[in-house]
Amino acid sequence: MGLFGVLNEIANSEEEVFEWVKTASSWAVALCQWASSLHGSLFPHLSLRSEDLIAEFAQVTNWSSCCLRVFAWHPHTNKFAVALLDDSIRVYNANSTIVPSLKHRLQRNVAALAWKPLSASVLAVACQSCILIWTLDPTSLSTRPSSGCAQVLSHAGHTPVTSLAWAPSGGRLLSASPVDAAILVWDVSTETCVPLPWFRGGGVTNLLWSPDGSKVLATTPSAVFRVWEAQMWTCERWPTLSGRCQTGCWSPDGNRLLFTVLGEPLIYSLSFPERCGEGKGRVGGAKSATIVADLSETTLHTPDGEERLGGEAHSMVWDPSGERLAVLMKGNPRVQNGKPVILLFRTRNSPLFELLPCGIIQGEPGAQAQLITFHPSFNKGALLSVCWSTGRIAHIPLYFVNAQFPRFSPVLGRTQEPPAGGGGSVHDLPLFTETSPISAPWDPLPGPPPASHF
Repeated sequence: MGLFGVLNEIANSEEEVFEWVKTASSWAVALCQWASSLHGSLFPHLSLRSEDLIAEFAQVTNWSSCCLRVFAWHPHTNKFAVALLDDSIRVYNANSTIVPSLKHRLQRNVAALAWKPLSASVLAVACQSCILIWTLDPTSLSTRPSSGCAQVLSHAGHTPVTSLAWAPSGGRLLSASPVDAAILVWDVSTETCVPLPWFRGGGVTNLLWSPDGSKVLATTPSAVFRVWEAQMWTCERWPTLSGRCQTGCWSPDGNRLLFTVLGEPLIYSLSFPERCGEGKGRVGGAKSATIVADLSETTLHTPDGEERLGGEAHSMVWDPSGERLAVLMKGNPRVQNGKPVILLFRTRNSPLFELLPCGIIQGEPGAQAQLITFHPSFNKGALLSVCWSTGRIAHIPLYFVNAQFPRFSPVLGRTQEPPAGGGGSVHDLPLFTETSPISAPWDPLPGPPPASHF
């Protein structure tokens, strides 16, 4: 029955009860109802069903009905896992014709997949009521691993789980739920967790560890997001004006965060001066973000006539070399007949930050892009994987010569430094912004047409 039920029974009791007890109980019930109503008005997402919660905050478009719900590359090998509409998970390996299918009675409403770094066969799965840790034998010939290969992690009040993030070293696993204000830090070997509480908020929707392992982006259902530093586990918060943080991605060195806000056609940049907060228990980020791209609707002149592009971003990914950014746009009836398109940008982080549009990816007739991600270790440029509404997965190579930007290894740390002469402070140089006087966002670039890049 709970405390609320007991108070309600006393307040409405017709038996002999002290009048002051009934009055106090009535006031307590009214206070509880007021607090519940206030909490619901501040965080309306808490009234949604679990399936609707997942669909609202998923990085895939139309999670409820899409046949490919989640996609995850292994960080070191040509292997990926994909979660299907029936909550089964298939694991594809370029070096094997065997495709294991993972099923478990608790594997319902799969919202996220995460391969453990520095491990060949450990896959974390975010489910309706728990987290499943699958350990797959890479030498096994079985196409249906036993449910005994899955370890179950659960915590009261932490459901549904919608986001998972392994530390780049593989030592810690973070999990988040839109109904729990605490991020959980898991020790998988002992099946125990430590919460990182933050009581001002209605939950955490998405987690993203920086490639260098120093920071974690935590987005929320409200108009604020936080960045945690991973040494002392303190955080700094950045409020947004019009809505929640929709999507975000880190630069390869972890010194820059690009993000978008729900309801805005803009890409923002937030810089974190290198080692500014290291060992000091603070994040060290800039006090305010800079607008680096305006994706507002515009008309593009093509050989086939005029086409309208732009609008609001649904998800955004940055390739590990830091030279290509892909943005999956939301469907808009006024643009491309409502079909989501993928916008490609050339980027540079050092010595100046640059962002330039370089291409557009559209599906075949009847196909809509629903999920995008970059291969973590493609050595000929960047490899963009796209999940389409038809059930197909396309791997699109973007060939270019690496410009020797910083890259990181979870074990060795920094493996390449910026070119000589790139020292000093990092200055923002937005080349594709609302106020750019040089050209419209989608004016043709000098040289070969964008299609020649992929």
